[in-house]
Amino acid sequence: MTKWDQKIDWLINRLKQDQSSDGSWAYPFDTGTTTDAYMIILLRTLAVQEDQLIRGLAQRILSKQSDNGAWKLFADEENGGNLSATVEAYYALLASGFVKKDDPRLVSAKKFILEHGGIQNTSMFTKIMLAITGKYKWPAFSPFPVEMILLPAACPINLYQFSIFGRANLIPIMILASRKFSMKMKNSPDLSDLFSARHPGHSWPENRDLLDWIGEELKKISEFPERLHASALDRAKKYMLARIEPDGTFYSYFSATFLMIFALLSLGHFKNGPIIQNAVKGLLSMATVIDGLPHMQYTTANVWNTALISYAMQNAGVPKEDKTVAAANRYLLSRQHNRSGDWKIHNPHGAPGGWGFSDINTINPDVDDTTAALRALIREAAGGTQTREAWKRGVNWTVSMQNRDGGWAAFEKNVHGKWLKLIPVEKAEYLLGDPSSADLTGRTLEFLGNYTNLENRHPAMEEGADWLIRHQRKDGSWYGRWGICYLYGTWAASTGLAASGIPASRPALKRAAGWIQSVQNHDGGWGESCRSDIHQMYIPLGHSTLTHTAWALDTLIAVSEKPTVEMEHGITWLLSNLEKQDWTTAYPVGQGMAGTFYIHYHSYRYIFPLLALGNYRRKYS
Repeated sequence: MTKWDQKIDWLINRLKQDQSSDGSWAYPFDTGTTTDAYMIILLRTLAVQEDQLIRGLAQRILSKQSDNGAWKLFADEENGGNLSATVEAYYALLASGFVKKDDPRLVSAKKFILEHGGIQNTSMFTKIMLAITGKYKWPAFSPFPVEMILLPAACPINLYQFSIFGRANLIPIMILASRKFSMKMKNSPDLSDLFSARHPGHSWPENRDLLDWIGEELKKISEFPERLHASALDRAKKYMLARIEPDGTFYSYFSATFLMIFALLSLGHFKNGPIIQNAVKGLLSMATVIDGLPHMQYTTANVWNTALISYAMQNAGVPKEDKTVAAANRYLLSRQHNRSGDWKIHNPHGAPGGWGFSDINTINPDVDDTTAALRALIREAAGGTQTREAWKRGVNWTVSMQNRDGGWAAFEKNVHGKWLKLIPVEKAEYLLGDPSSADLTGRTLEFLGNYTNLENRHPAMEEGADWLIRHQRKDGSWYGRWGICYLYGTWAASTGLAASGIPASRPALKRAAGWIQSVQNHDGGWGESCRSDIHQMYIPLGHSTLTHTAWALDTLIAVSEKPTVEMEHGITWLLSNLEKQDWTTAYPVGQGMAGTFYIHYHSYRYIFPLLALGNYRRKYS
């Protein structure tokens, strides 16, 4: 057995060892310390007795503090740390009761906060959390009046022109802002000394032109503002309650559930009532353990992990009859959606058949998880079993979700407009919109081209390929919306174009390969900084990561008829570093809500090297 085969076997065996009893993989969805901090604040505010968990979360937060007192979203973050994350951590540690204000670690954190503008300079979401818990003043005017929920679908601006993940967070915020609700915990810590004297006042983003326009539209609906307001609150509440998942969470998102709990409290629900208690239990069920300490996941990633791992193992030669693969695919089949969700509003002719991201997601499918699950099931579906019908439903749903511009988005269809730039929220077009993206479009084309009988001349294929070619950057790269960032987008777009029949000799793929080669590190690997997302330009990490290297290699494999020198150097680096453990193996390579948090997928260091090595072996050996 060659070293190459030994490394592939090592990856496969490692993955097999980590499979859960239900056939899934529950690798952590690690988003840093924000959710840990919010969970402490929530539990203390509601007086839920979970001292052991709170102590563990506080220990984890402290373990992530930098020497300068700050907390970071990623290792090479600018300004020495992240102001919002530091304020959240500081508040949570005091709220826990296990860390005192004169603790040197908090003294150091306070110094960083004041040096960087104080609480006034934190993000809007942090300010909302502080306002909810009595630490910040609500604005006189909300950027998002709750009456927006009453605007009809025929109106150019209405709530269903926001993305599903935007709506899930926005609707409870609108309720809370309209009621100026706040609820302090017992022995609530004093944060007044975190306001910087150099930055006086309470700043909130605001767009009066947009608010006035919304007000004029609403006047056409009713001449009774009070009745209109009450009707809007009722509809907003019903929206949330109708979308509670079986575990009690709102769409299985931590932030949306956190906000929903306080929104319901503001509407008169009791904290000990069944809906709020079930929501808290649902959040508690998202806890995982990393390095011996608890972490509150933003959501679980079981479906995503399982689909990618099952496919990567089969792609590397593990048969579908293998008990690990068979159990994984049974799990995936049990998680296919049979009900329509909000996606149906803009896709009325589509039938359910997609997959969601988390373990308990039942009504919020997304295109990427669906094609990932379908890749894993293709060999089983080819056998003519019942799986084939499930597979067909998934394919039909995926094709039906193509946007009118030819690309694919994550959760919604045709939910993107220039008006989103009027919203006074940074990166609103990504946070509140769901535009076509290179990563989703590329991965969908790769699936359709390699695993279905759609011809390259099929309109869906041609329009998707045209969208990618139109959106390629001048340097040959593509921006990836859900990963970091240009390496991710270029990998997805290149493999998608190759699968759609675009020859490697075409300028788009030649430029993509040239760009990948131009950003290779001297050690043979690749690595990209999360700062690429913030600055919307490629910024090298300065170190190679396993995942980025695998994406770059897979790009070159897809467009090269024979191995290249750059490819051989990358393979050598990958094979030599598969088992390493350092800060680069924990570096986030996924992104969430438009720069608000970055994701360390603990599964990626195994999945994507296995996929790249498997593709190399199949193509060239």
